[in-house]
Amino acid sequence: MRTFDDAGIFAGHTVLVRSDLNVPMDDGTITDRGRILASAGTIRSLAEAGAKVIVMSHLGRPKGEPDPQFSLAPIVPELAEAIGRPVAFAADTIGDDAQTKAAALSDGDVLLLENLRFNPGETAKDDAERQEFATQLAALADDFVSDGFGVVHRKQASVYDIAGLLPHYAGSLVRAEVEVSDRLLNNPEPPFTVVLGGSKVSDKLGVIDNLIDRADNLLIGGGMVFTFLAALGHDIGSSLVEKDRIDDVKGYLERSRSGGARIVLPTDIVMAASFAADAEHWVRPVAELEDTPAGGDGLGLDIGPESARAYAEIIAGSTTVFWNGPMGVFEFPAFASGTKAVAQALADEGHNGGQRLTVVGGGDSAAAVRSLGFADDAFGHISTGGGASLEYLEGKTLPGLDVLG
Repeated sequence: MRTFDDAGIFAGHTVLVRSDLNVPMDDGTITDRGRILASAGTIRSLAEAGAKVIVMSHLGRPKGEPDPQFSLAPIVPELAEAIGRPVAFAADTIGDDAQTKAAALSDGDVLLLENLRFNPGETAKDDAERQEFATQLAALADDFVSDGFGVVHRKQASVYDIAGLLPHYAGSLVRAEVEVSDRLLNNPEPPFTVVLGGSKVSDKLGVIDNLIDRADNLLIGGGMVFTFLAALGHDIGSSLVEKDRIDDVKGYLERSRSGGARIVLPTDIVMAASFAADAEHWVRPVAELEDTPAGGDGLGLDIGPESARAYAEIIAGSTTVFWNGPMGVFEFPAFASGTKAVAQALADEGHNGGQRLTVVGGGDSAAAVRSLGFADDAFGHISTGGGASLEYLEGKTLPGLDVLG
């Protein structure tokens, strides 16, 4: 891929930058600034080089029309602080306000457009509709820089179609994400451990399938673990299980036994009487999960302390670690211990001579480490693209990267 800093021709140019500013919000307040901070480097570099920078992004899932709850307006002061210069805001994407403010930009100025998904052309399945929207966006600028790694797995107007209309380059964030992902996929330094959690095993099947013959260890946690335990014949109470994926899981367990990565499952689980922060809860071995006062109505909400220690020990002895998905319901303090133990093991310095690559695979994992008090720089890399990161590691072709060459 050509990167924008390789080109070095942007002074005086108007540059459209596709960032991923899709940050979590709570009643209009940003609860995690990670993606804004990660996007700031490319925007700042272009502005400092004398480009007129127009930033575009989506937020949430509006249905192709303006929706105040998904406005990017609250992003403006946070982005301005992150890049250290003022940011103007256009109340539309391709309308009069965007065109007027884009034309008024001076070298070094930065403009943020309103939510791309307020226009149905952004996510349209129809190629012609997407192309029309991309053409209107492209009319605002001279060059296109793709820096939203979290959306490169989407064939959308601002990610895919626009690259065919303007000279196009990868931003520094996309470049860094690809370099790390490629190292994990093709050149991991052993021992290589993959830690997978989250609610559904179906979300991780592609990653398991592609990495089971590349990794040394696959540590399984979160809600997805109960499909594995069910496949082994354990009673799991009312815990989350995907019955239609049990045969898939049995196949991976067999591949593990036949020479693939060692699949490591919890030996104990924190069982709860209900899905609530203050639910009564008990630690039980995996063979006795229904042996609680809740009986068959109990549900597992975290890996147990014995499992957390075992997982941390394996991670500590690994040179390359990729983690995607929390080990439990980390939003509830009583069920956050497993996730915190994994995060701490990734963050600890000094293991294997300090030559480790530790990667937090975006999404809920990134939110978890920040909510639990870990700094971003405690890890080798925190991805901004949960879905994109997973699809890359599945070996899929990502349209937003493919179009960049």
